[in-house]
This record gives sequence, C-alpha cells and structure tokens, in this order.
Amino acid sequence: MGCSASVPTVSSFNAHHLTSSSSPPTALPKNLEIAKRDRRRIEPQELIQKFLLVWLDAYIDESTDDFRNSMKQFRRTVNTIETFQDTDECINYITKLENKKVFLIISGALCQTIVPNIHQLDQIYSIHIFCRKPSKYQEWANDWSKVKSIVTEITSICDSVRQSARQCDEDLVMISAVSSLNQIEPSFMYTQLFKEILSEIEFDKNKEINKLAEYAREKYTGNDEHLMMIDEFARHYQNDSNENKAIWWYTRECFTYHMLNKALGSLQVETLLNMGVFILDLHQNITKLHFEQSNKAPTTTTITVYRGKTMSKQDFENKIKPDGLISFNNFLSTSEDQKVATRFVTDALQSNNKNKIGVLFEMTIVRSISSAPFAAIHGISFFPTESEILFSMHTVFRVQQIKHIEENGIKLQQVKLTLTSDNDDQQLNALTQHIRDEITGTGWQRMGSLLWKMGENNKAEQVYTMLLANATDDSDKYNCYNELGIIKQNQGEYRMAVDLYEKSLAIKQNTLTTNHPSLADSYNNIGSVYDNMGQYSKALSSYERALEIKKIALPPNHPDLAASYNNIGSVFDNMGEYSKALSSYERSLEIQKIALPPNHPDLAASYNNIGSVYNNMGEYSKALSSYERSLEMRKIALAPNHPDLAGSYNNIGMVYDDMGEYSKALSSYERSLEIKKIALPPYHPTIVNVKRNIENVKRKL
Repeated sequence: MGCSASVPTVSSFNAHHLTSSSSPPTALPKNLEIAKRDRRRIEPQELIQKFLLVWLDAYIDESTDDFRNSMKQFRRTVNTIETFQDTDECINYITKLENKKVFLIISGALCQTIVPNIHQLDQIYSIHIFCRKPSKYQEWANDWSKVKSIVTEITSICDSVRQSARQCDEDLVMISAVSSLNQIEPSFMYTQLFKEILSEIEFDKNKEINKLAEYAREKYTGNDEHLMMIDEFARHYQNDSNENKAIWWYTRECFTYHMLNKALGSLQVETLLNMGVFILDLHQNITKLHFEQSNKAPTTTTITVYRGKTMSKQDFENKIKPDGLISFNNFLSTSEDQKVATRFVTDALQSNNKNKIGVLFEMTIVRSISSAPFAAIHGISFFPTESEILFSMHTVFRVQQIKHIEENGIKLQQVKLTLTSDNDDQQLNALTQHIRDEITGTGWQRMGSLLWKMGENNKAEQVYTMLLANATDDSDKYNCYNELGIIKQNQGEYRMAVDLYEKSLAIKQNTLTTNHPSLADSYNNIGSVYDNMGQYSKALSSYERALEIKKIALPPNHPDLAASYNNIGSVFDNMGEYSKALSSYERSLEIQKIALPPNHPDLAASYNNIGSVYNNMGEYSKALSSYERSLEMRKIALAPNHPDLAGSYNNIGMVYDDMGEYSKALSSYERSLEIKKIALPPYHPTIVNVKRNIENVKRKL
C-alpha cells in the first residue's frame, strides 16, 4: 500500500526558507526572535501511532508560513510532531518513549555532534539531515545506517518519512504462536473469538460509523489533514456504492489503517470496540472477494506469497518453531513478488538495533481453504496499481521449514508456511472450542464475557450496562445483573456486587425451578463476595447451599462442582481450618483434572489455593511449588495484564517474605503492583495491600 508519491507533495521549501543551517547565524534581529513553544509535550501513552516525528534545530522558526506548510504535509502521515531547540531536552524526551519509533529531522549544525550519541537508541528509526550543503555530510553519514537522507528541500524528507511510517505500521503486525498445547499465547485465541463475536452482533451501522468518526476526531485533534478525511468518512462511508469500501478505506493508510493496525497489534480494546463495525466490514469484504476469486480458479490452485518482518531474536526463537502454529493477528498484507518483501525487511533492518533479525515469510496457499479468507486487491485498493494479497485478521499458518538465507549481503531467516484449515489441529480446536463455549450468550453478551476474560473489566461493564438498559426478557436481566456483579466484585466494590447478585437471584427465584443450576451460581457468587468481605459464616452458608443444588442438578465430575469445593475450601482456609481447606481444594482439583483441558485458568486457581493453605501451615517449599505451578498456567492461559497474574506474583512474594528471602520477595511484589496498576482502578483494595507489602519488605532489607 501507498508508499509511492500518491499523496500531493509540498512546494519546494528548502533549508534557506526554514532557517536550518550548517552553522548558526551570528545574531538574530530583535524583531525576528524565534517563536517559543507554549504547548505541552505529548506523553507516550497519548500517541495513536507507534511513531512520531521529532525535529531538532536550534534556530527553527515555528512562526513562518514555510514551517506551517511543512507541518501540514508531514501530518498527512505522522499525527504527532514535536519540535526542539534544546538538545538535552530533545534527547531526554526521546529516551522516555518506550516502544515508540522516532523519525528525527536534525540540522546540519547539530548532526555530527548528536547522531553518534543517539544512533544506537532503539527509539530512533530514521534520521534526516536538513542542511544547506549536503555534500559536507555525505561521507560522514556512511557510518550511520539510520541516516536516510541529507537534503536541502523538505519534499524529499516527506517522501522518506512516508516510507518509514509504512515500515513501522507493517512491523506492528502481531504474531501469536502455538508451539505446543502447553505454550498457547492468550492473544492467539482472543483475536479469533473477537472476530467470531463481531460477526454475531447486529450493528446499527449508521450509529457505529458516526461513533467511530467521533472517536477518531478525539484522537486526531489538531490534525487538520486527518480531520478532513474523518469528516469525509463520516459523510460518505455508509452511502458509498463501492462494495469493497472497507478495503478502499483501509488501504488509504489514513486513520482507519493506523488506528486498526495499532489496536490489533497491541490488543487495544477501546479502539477495537469503536472500530468493530469497520473491522467486520473489512473481514466481509475480503471473504466475499475470496469466494468470488476462488470460484474463478481451479480448487487445487496454489499460490505463494511473501511477507517481510523484523523480530527480536528472543521473539523469533520463542514463536517460530518447526511444525508450530503462528497467527498473524492483524489484517495481513502480502506480495506475490519476493523482491518486494525482501526489500521491505532489509530496509527495515537498517533502522533497527542489532537485537532485531530479518524474517522473510514464504506462504503457500491453497485457494480452496475457506476458513482463512484472503483476496487479491489489485484495482480495489486505494492504490489500484499495487499487486497485493490481503488476508483477514487472525490467519493461522503452520511452520514447515526455517532456514538461513542471504540477500544482498544481509542475513535473513526464511520461514516457509502453509495455510491451515479448520481441522488442521484437533487438540487446538478442542481447546479453542472449550473457551468458546465458556463465553456464553450471543453478540454483545459474548463480547462482554470475552472482555471480562481478558481482564478488561471497565470495558466489559460498559457492554453489560448497555445490555441491561435494553433488556426486556427476565433471563437477559438476571444475566446482566450477575455479570455486572462479577465485574464490581473484581473492582473491589463488594457492597455493590452483593446488591447486583441479589437482584439477579430475586429474578431467578421468580422464574426458575427450585434446584435450577443457575440458582446455585447466584448463591456461589454471593458467597464469594462475603468471603472477600471477611464474613465467613455467611460465605460458607451460601457456598453450601450452592453445592446442595449442584449435587442434584449436575453430573458428579462437572466443573461447577469443582468450583463449589474450591470455594468452600477458601472459607475454611480463611477460618484457619487448614485440613478441611486442603481436603476441599484437593477434591476440587481432582474433578478439574477430569473435566477441564490442561492449563485452564481454573486449574491454576486450584494450585494457587493449595499453595495458600501450605503457606498458612508454614510449609513454604510446598507453597512456593504450588504458587509457581499456578503462575506458569496463568501465563499461558491469561492476558499479560490480567489481575490473576498480579495475585500470583503477590503470593510468591509473600512466601519469599516469610522465608526471609527479601530481595526475591520485593521483586515479586513489584511485578504484582505493575500489573495491578494497569488492570485495576487506583482505589482497589489489593493495590493498597501490595503497596503495604512492598513498604514492609523494604524495611527488612
């Protein structure tokens, strides 16, 4: 997609107009003092792209028309631009940009001093020297691979920045991997389920498109070029007669492309929800084209396409393994021309640090495989002359071969892939189906459940609050009250959680039979909140009522029975009756091993709880073993910032604390706090608890 000069170029602004120079002027007339900036710097978390433009020039004048026109052109590609006159301020700002890429424009006067000090920074993606005499720096620049241009006219930098931006966007493509059933990344399943659930939701498309446009306007505030495109999108998208309009807008490389790539690359739930209808349209466009194009070709037709990507050495070694499965979570752009992919990855390598390696994916595809839609978009794309095969999100491939190759003196890893079918891996399908079955309901209900499983409590609450407001059926109402109760409990708002659970129970008692399993769920949930609140007699009473109903209504090895034994064990543990607690936990674990797949989160919870009992009994080595077993399962089964991971690290820290290994305890507590700050609201009680643990252990060091 669009790395050509399809975007209108700027007038020939040059270094003389913009005051950049090889040496500073001796003096500035008083009436030409350089305009000082009074706006605040953009914080890294506010960036809507992975990259930004930084312009360092001690004598740049932001008040000129030439400067403003240059900014206008750059902002067609880069939303965030920061200018600096002070070198130290600039370098300090860049070094704080974790996981972001900087396209740096620097004056000739500063380049030979500054570039050697920052070239090795991972944040620096490309460097552009803006000066009056390029010949002065040509030989020197040969030693610095990230220097992409030495120019007197800003036009050349605009073209180069567009190319760098595209490389950054395409390198955002997230790869999830399954090298064995014991090593499944959560994103592998979550993106698949997210795509499935979107197809079930009945969107009010006009409303959703307007909501997306408003969301995009907030993100691109101050960027007139993108705001104009967003307005165009809002006015015309729904009424556009183009059957493939989503592909056209995606390949335009405007806000739709940048926001979606970043959101899928880092699982940004808020953006994904706001873009839901567009994601669905894009998937359906590709699916329809795939069907049409497959019908025109023999079913046995195979094609080979290529994709280049840079990866960290560790990421490559962990994810790319012979006979393993990998998923490209983004919408994946590929080329039938190997040279295009090779050129992309070799260019990208020059802009990355030495920890990156170049990977050339060679993908063999059978057109008849319908479970992974892909389409040739020549003539359909915003750039109609480009030959490209576009895959829908979450396309899964099997790794067939890995070998070292060399292209133009650059060493690459060539990875040969084949497209998988629905039945490619029965065990993986069984696990995904099990999680799919746990996400109950339809449409938005399933979306809320998925968000909750991903640890996105606030987003899940928004979904269920919307559903409750529109609910007319009793079953919909008690389900929404119940789910909101779970969320409030996770947020530490226990009184509100009890109130919501009791509202759910009251509706159920009026509509369901006496021993209906759903009543047991309500008693169980009410008991769990009382357990959290330290009201153990009330908790035990509710848990035992739930178990009575389940024994009547369910088969003997049903996982819900395991949950009841687990909860009763928790109360006994809190009451100090450790032998009863251990007995209940072990009964729960026995059932779970029969009823659940390996590494299921509930198995992790049981090992965690058994560890808690051993810790309370002073058997620290057994406690540590159980806690670590639980943590390893949770790393596999849960999202990276799920609150339960924080709980595991906190518990391991407590064992080390009790054993007198205070440095290890502090490390675990701090990891727990990092996750809790991301996953939970700031007032959550467990954040206060882990902060107290950190303070206490620091006093012991």
